[in-house]
Amino acid sequence: MLTVLTVSHVLLTISLIGLILIQRGKGADVGAAFGSGASNTMFGSQGSASFLTRTTAAIATLFFVTSLSLAYMSGQRVERKSVTETVEQLVVPAEAEADVPVVPSDKPDLPVTGE
Repeated sequence: MLTVLTVSHVLLTISLIGLILIQRGKGADVGAAFGSGASNTMFGSQGSASFLTRTTAAIATLFFVTSLSLAYMSGQRVERKSVTETVEQLVVPAEAEADVPVVPSDKPDLPVTGE
């Protein structure tokens, strides 16, 4: 599920960048008012602007939803422990401790000082 959400988030990001780059700035509307041929477009003189604006808003909403979903899912991950922490948590039964022979150490016991 996390992989699908990540892939869709990346695709939404790319499409959002593309739609923003396709749109005209507000300065281009002045040229359209003086007859630069904007009425010959497929959506009419104002149709493409509202279509691109609505599509951008919809994709931006989906982008925010996937961002929040990814943030929530990353907080829900189970933290994996290292092998040493797992070994320390193992409980050895009392019967198993009795069967283990005690091996004397070559190192002398250190005196406790400062008590």
